Amino acid sequence: MATNEKTIALSGLARTLVRGGYIDQENAEKLFLESQKKRTPFVNLIVENKVVPGATVATAAAKEFGMPIVAIDLIEIDPEIIKLVGNDLIKKHSALPIFKRGKRLTVAVSDPTNIQALDEIKFATGLTAHAVVVEADKLFKKIEKVIEDTDGGLGDMDDDDFDNLDDLEVAEDSPQEQDDSDVDDAPVVRFVNKCLLDAIKKGASDLHFEPYEKLYRVRFRVDGVLSEVAKPPMSLSGKIAARIKVMSRLDVSERRVPQDGRIKLKISKSKSIDFRVSTCPTLFGEKAVLRILDSDAAALQIDQLGYEKHQKEMFLTNLHKPYGMFLVTGPTGSGKTVSLYTGINILNQADINISTAEDPVEINLPGVNQVQIDEKTGMDFPKALKAFLRQDPDIILVGEIRDITTGGIAVKAAQTGHMVMSTLHTNDGPQTLTRLQDMGVQAFAVATSINLITAQRLLRRLNPDNRVEIKMPDDALKKEDFPEDMIKAGITLYGPGEESEDSPGYKGRAGIYQVMPISDDMKRLIIEGANAVQLADQAAAEGTWNIRRSGLQKVADGITSLAEVNRVTLE
Repeated sequence: MATNEKTIALSGLARTLVRGGYIDQENAEKLFLESQKKRTPFVNLIVENKVVPGATVATAAAKEFGMPIVAIDLIEIDPEIIKLVGNDLIKKHSALPIFKRGKRLTVAVSDPTNIQALDEIKFATGLTAHAVVVEADKLFKKIEKVIEDTDGGLGDMDDDDFDNLDDLEVAEDSPQEQDDSDVDDAPVVRFVNKCLLDAIKKGASDLHFEPYEKLYRVRFRVDGVLSEVAKPPMSLSGKIAARIKVMSRLDVSERRVPQDGRIKLKISKSKSIDFRVSTCPTLFGEKAVLRILDSDAAALQIDQLGYEKHQKEMFLTNLHKPYGMFLVTGPTGSGKTVSLYTGINILNQADINISTAEDPVEINLPGVNQVQIDEKTGMDFPKALKAFLRQDPDIILVGEIRDITTGGIAVKAAQTGHMVMSTLHTNDGPQTLTRLQDMGVQAFAVATSINLITAQRLLRRLNPDNRVEIKMPDDALKKEDFPEDMIKAGITLYGPGEESEDSPGYKGRAGIYQVMPISDDMKRLIIEGANAVQLADQAAAEGTWNIRRSGLQKVADGITSLAEVNRVTLE
């Protein structure tokens, strides 16, 4: 080892950690060489790879070099100081300026032996740089946030920050539509564009732009949960709403009624993402909600949706029947559209004619004849369905059955040799059967036309890298409706570990389903006027899993937590 010490000159911090017994010589040398190769600070590597905790490194450095430790997460940093040093230098050296007093600049670092960082900051600013020690992981997060605020806010931004949004398809600004909100205000344009990009990067499903009396906030829905991401000045409320309306080709001058539109964002030459836009006047301005419509979602395979093996078999068997109704049900945001489109993709062959009526058309599918419903022009669901029946269809997709007229035509189409696919907003399969009858569809028509109903919900997946085992006694498991055979076989329950920004407890979503084929016994009950409870009992007797049973299986498989299933399935 002595030879290695001569050949590899470790940094002062590395030597300190080796002497303190926090890391052995061999690992220190290995990581030191790697840091030089990658041109990454040594301390960044050891903390990111969890070799030594950031708090331990900071304590050792402060003790060795006689420097104070600063709680960086409690400090509000003046943006002018950040501009003084520049984001490039901050990122290069992982060194963050935090105070300026006269000609003295205090710089937060995780490695106080990084003299080069202090020298370059001194040269760039003309100030004397003085270092204080900060925990590396907290410093990384603070730097990321500070850079995001300066790059993504409404402050000093370069016009070329969003060059990749040049192909964003927006309406031409009409002079007569301009009001007191200057929609060409460059910072506002860049702020809205930045929000769209950030939402895509974070995997959000919806963006909310919300005006209130004394504040304006932007929220993203990620994995089904809303969280606040920005608070632009309240004075920009009108400008942000106007910009979104211009991008989605809506009437900027109309602020009294809700409006719907679309934005197409070209990420690259081959990749584009659509946003469905809805504006609604509120007490303190117009709220805008944008739904991200990723065309990649339509290309999902059946195995990616999360159906159990027996559910998948029933799904595919009924999907390939030549006629009848195939219904997908669930609340808003439960993944109904993705399930339907997955089925359509399976059926989309050159020898099959598929027509869809949707409001709105969320995802474009090549090879499928898609019709946009527009009540203003008289193109409603009944009119579209009547037209489809004269278009030699094999498969008809109705975006949603909302009333007796649409439901009646859909049922007649299913009874006359066509496969009809559609959605309803109901809680489960049995309630769907009674809901159709409540609309006015006759019981015998419901019984003879429907092949399969799949009800679904989306729940959050546990992060496999951050989950902990949870012990529960058998009695408690029984109370949670776990089957006896499952309990006897042994169940390992998991919950989310300690959450952080870098390691969330939940990551991604999975579907839970009730796949209910309409058997002959079920048909008899429908015709006899059975209620939803009786139909649910019959489904259970036939071995159909309800949504909760499907969720408990996901818990037993370690995919999600019991708390998450309870959140989604318990009323």
